Amino acid sequence: MASVDTLKTRRQLTVGDKTYAYYSLPAAEEAGLSGISTLPISMKVLLENLLRNEDGDTVQPDDLKAIAAWAQNRGSVEHEISFRPARVLMQDFTGVPAVVDLAAMRDAMTALGGNPDKINPLNPVDLVIDHSVMVDHFGNAKAFADNVEREYQRNIERYNFLRWGSSAFNNFRVVPPGTGICHQVNLEYLAQTVWTNSDEGPEVAYPDTVVGTDSHTTMINGLAVLGWGVGGIEAEAAMLGQPIPMLIPEVIGFKLEGALSEGTTATDLVLTVTQMLRKKGVVGKFVEFYGPGLANMTLEDQATIANMAPEYGATCGFFPVTQATIDYLAATNRAPERVALVEAYAKAQGMWREPTDPDPVFTDTLHLDMSTVVPSLAGPKRPQDRVELNNAAAEFKAAMEGDVFAKPGTLGDRFKVEGENFDIGNGDVVIAAITSCTNTSNPGVLIAAGLVAKKAVEKGLKVKPWVKTSLAPGSQVVTDYLKSAKLDKSLDALGFNLVGYGCTTCIGNSGPLPEAISESIQKNDVVATSVLSGNRNFEGRVNPDVRANYLASPPLVVAYALAGSMQIDITTEPLGEGKDGKPVYLKDIWPTNKEVADLQRKHVTSKMFASRYGDVFKGDKNWQAIKVKGGQTYDWDMGSTYVQNPPYFEGLEMEPKAVTDIVEARILGVFGDSITTDHISPAGSFRAATPAGKYLVDRQVPPSEFNGYGARRGNHQVMMRGTFANIRIRNRITPEVEGGVTKHFPSGEQMSIYDAAMRYQGEGRPLVVFAGKEYGTGSSRDWAAKGTKLLGVRAVVAESFERIHRSNLVGMGVLPLQFLQEGWHKLGLTGEEIVTIRGLTELAPRKQLIVEMYRPSDGRIARFPVRCRIDTPMELEYFKHGGVLNYVLRSLAKPAAMAAE
Repeated sequence: MASVDTLKTRRQLTVGDKTYAYYSLPAAEEAGLSGISTLPISMKVLLENLLRNEDGDTVQPDDLKAIAAWAQNRGSVEHEISFRPARVLMQDFTGVPAVVDLAAMRDAMTALGGNPDKINPLNPVDLVIDHSVMVDHFGNAKAFADNVEREYQRNIERYNFLRWGSSAFNNFRVVPPGTGICHQVNLEYLAQTVWTNSDEGPEVAYPDTVVGTDSHTTMINGLAVLGWGVGGIEAEAAMLGQPIPMLIPEVIGFKLEGALSEGTTATDLVLTVTQMLRKKGVVGKFVEFYGPGLANMTLEDQATIANMAPEYGATCGFFPVTQATIDYLAATNRAPERVALVEAYAKAQGMWREPTDPDPVFTDTLHLDMSTVVPSLAGPKRPQDRVELNNAAAEFKAAMEGDVFAKPGTLGDRFKVEGENFDIGNGDVVIAAITSCTNTSNPGVLIAAGLVAKKAVEKGLKVKPWVKTSLAPGSQVVTDYLKSAKLDKSLDALGFNLVGYGCTTCIGNSGPLPEAISESIQKNDVVATSVLSGNRNFEGRVNPDVRANYLASPPLVVAYALAGSMQIDITTEPLGEGKDGKPVYLKDIWPTNKEVADLQRKHVTSKMFASRYGDVFKGDKNWQAIKVKGGQTYDWDMGSTYVQNPPYFEGLEMEPKAVTDIVEARILGVFGDSITTDHISPAGSFRAATPAGKYLVDRQVPPSEFNGYGARRGNHQVMMRGTFANIRIRNRITPEVEGGVTKHFPSGEQMSIYDAAMRYQGEGRPLVVFAGKEYGTGSSRDWAAKGTKLLGVRAVVAESFERIHRSNLVGMGVLPLQFLQEGWHKLGLTGEEIVTIRGLTELAPRKQLIVEMYRPSDGRIARFPVRCRIDTPMELEYFKHGGVLNYVLRSLAKPAAMAAE
């Protein structure tokens, strides 16, 4: 294959009265990259990224050739490339610790004799404060105002810090609380599909690409923006100008045909797609959607499917530029010049798709006729476990009788709720939440929910008294169109009052249940349920009192609030009794597809987007009243329980210490399959008796002010105490106990994982963790890796890793190792074993190593092979430096150190 001269691929594109420069893929094909016109669109975006950034160092001509070779062999290419996203997106749970790290890096840069101003984002960064609002108040007209007031009371320390960050760092903007969910703000306002940047000469146009500190950053793939979730560690490196090392991915083509049938929703479609792709196995791969069915989908439907990429395991779920992209950009008030540029650029680059276009080359394909999709839920514990609506009640009952909940014979049990005139039982829906970016960004399903509510109110139906109802839209535009369509009053009448703009129930910010209901659930071991329009339903995530959680479309959330129980088959049994005394069924209040579409066309207008995003960074009076303190470096408050200077850079020297073997390590935990970042990373609420709770109580913080782990991510002292502390995690060293417990050896004493880790650290013992398949699935929580590191864990040995968490472990200097044969189940682990792993002094990407284990009680020695899951040379450099931030810090400080010499 001939070499390509990237300078000769630079072309000009005139749109209207403006001329842009761009790097032409057709020109690159003519110059020697044969066959690239057949690539999937997502791969074309990667190729353009390499072409534009080819510098002979981080991007070389061989990288371009490797992408061209992809088209010839359908993706079986083992080649590392460096990806440079156009921008970075953050939410506040993951954004606060990222800004904490940047502030700490400025202090460390000063200590190394460098210029702290070098620690500054080189790429645009937007942080949206959307994860801090909790549903403390609900079911009344004052709920929103009361929750906002409580949010500021809880989080003022964090918001003070973010206000400092927005003034101290260049290229760093903060979208204030109460605006919306980061993904919906990204979809409706921040994303441009085609980005522009000025250098010498005309503006350069190129595809909008993004990495985000929330795994659901993939939602923007619906707008033909290539992006995915990364840990805060990777995001910080990208902010500081570091390329993201990645292996060229395989691309699975997902062909969509037909259209949704009457009565089905985009949520039903996405749950079906999620199940299919998780079964297919797409972890670490791109998924690209194509086919004639795209013409029958709204852009918001596409975004709903793209949002769930973490749930089906893919790096991204990409949709190409089509007419729907152009229509959406115009409808959401993007500048006409930008809309015109997107269309012209996509067509010039071969990134535009028409239904009649020939199919691209994919690694593999699967297909779905959308007319076969049926109403569905997913649960009770995982988003890929789809349940057809007409089987939901039967499958819940089977889960109660079988191994899932193991409570046979209890389906009819009811228990008194103190002070109330109702009782509760297994399967009762105690939370019904219209929440999360997956669906609250889609007017179709939200209008459908409003129509279900309207028809239910007209029939005289009421929500069951034990149900906690809430509406948390993804942006203020949602409120506008619901009011315009006169659906807000019906939702209010059923208790679905506005509680806040942000991600609430889906991330565990459901707030407490009414005390009497909570007490009855705990006292009687009731398997209570939640139904939410979110994307995550892992055990222990939604609410500590709720064991069964189901994902559903917003209209089904309303329906289950009316029914009040998962034991009711809402497809055949009545939801309740109407004001005429007759039973009312789901079919009586379900809207037609035409009713929904008509209201959407009439009431969702571009003026709403213009109004809501006209001054989006200003914030309300609470935000404007915050005074900024600190200058170039942050003025740390040692008494703060929210924001503390982390220890990652303490004693950092200019040259890294040599990597040493892991010798005579103890086992901190042995875990099963599908351990999520919810299990590993501190998430949700916690009690006073936990290590984190004790830490706060010791500092005079009452339990009522604990907030959640997510809000405390800027304080490493809280977070390391909450690592592996999930109430539902099971450590096989202590199989009889649920929760973050282990045994310390050789004493055999049972204690919290945190306490054991601290004792081992005091003894100078390194630690390892063993796990099963899909270790680290779920949210892109960097604290799952940071906490692991701070507890003293040097290696995690698992059967397989989820992409983001594996990368985060490497980014914190923790070694991910993958079993080559059977997992830990065949080893008969008791937890007393002493583990040695040699060969780290000559480590190489994907190198095979041998783990040796010695059991003192019987003298047994076991040896087994593992694969080092440091996958690329760049990752190996990060690991040798003790983590990516250490690597970046030293790189930025070196010029100053050399000048001083």
